[in-house]
Amino acid sequence: MSNIVKDHVLELLKNDTRVDGRGLKDYRDIKVDVEVTSTAEGSARVKIGDTDVIAGVKFNVETPYPDNPENGNFMVNAEFLPLSSPNFEAGPPKIDAIELSRVVDRGIRESKMIDTGSLCITPGEKVWSVGVDICTLNTDGNLIDAAALAAIVALKNARFPKYDGVKLDYKTLTDEKLKLSKMPICATVVKAGGKFFVDLNEEEEEATEAKLNVWSTEDGELSALQKGGDSNLTVEDINQMFDIAIEKATELRKFVQ
Repeated sequence: MSNIVKDHVLELLKNDTRVDGRGLKDYRDIKVDVEVTSTAEGSARVKIGDTDVIAGVKFNVETPYPDNPENGNFMVNAEFLPLSSPNFEAGPPKIDAIELSRVVDRGIRESKMIDTGSLCITPGEKVWSVGVDICTLNTDGNLIDAAALAAIVALKNARFPKYDGVKLDYKTLTDEKLKLSKMPICATVVKAGGKFFVDLNEEEEEATEAKLNVWSTEDGELSALQKGGDSNLTVEDINQMFDIAIEKATELRKFVQ
């Protein structure tokens, strides 16, 4: 980003305005679609402004981890498709894709959203494995919030494939869904130019000084947190960012219903 554009973003923030005219706490238009692919057991597509991501859920029967013999497995993977941004390249996942998958994985895992005990088929031998794949279709900032929302919606709507104890029939989905105890939401809050705001577009992301990816449940409990950016945050900064994130999570949660 040129210094001219960055300076323009910061100058607008002084007057509590944004490049696209939004208020500091305003998200762009959000659209959520479910069952967007027939090759996943659950899927969702989320658009926040021009940022567009898809998440798909796949079930498999696997051996449990040795330290959790009575719990199912869970994993999130992210792929930044080159077609979605000139900044993305084909090949092994880069640091941004790894960060996104880890943030989404941690937010879901630490909230205890999924009852992993209910995924056990035979203790120590067979458990259900739940995988979430996230792909970018177009990028214009705030990928983590969009990916997190897509993953949550896809998990909520996923259905188990038919399983007879030996063979999985992915062409036949049952009515059984995951047992979910929480509904976590990620809302990212950014500090730049002494201001706090949400849902950055691509231009605004380059002006970021510090950011917090805040995961909270419907009762306002914090379940996961990740800091980004080079600048330090004071305790007062963090408290303000927490308040904003929990407020915005309440608004985002309606898209999961």
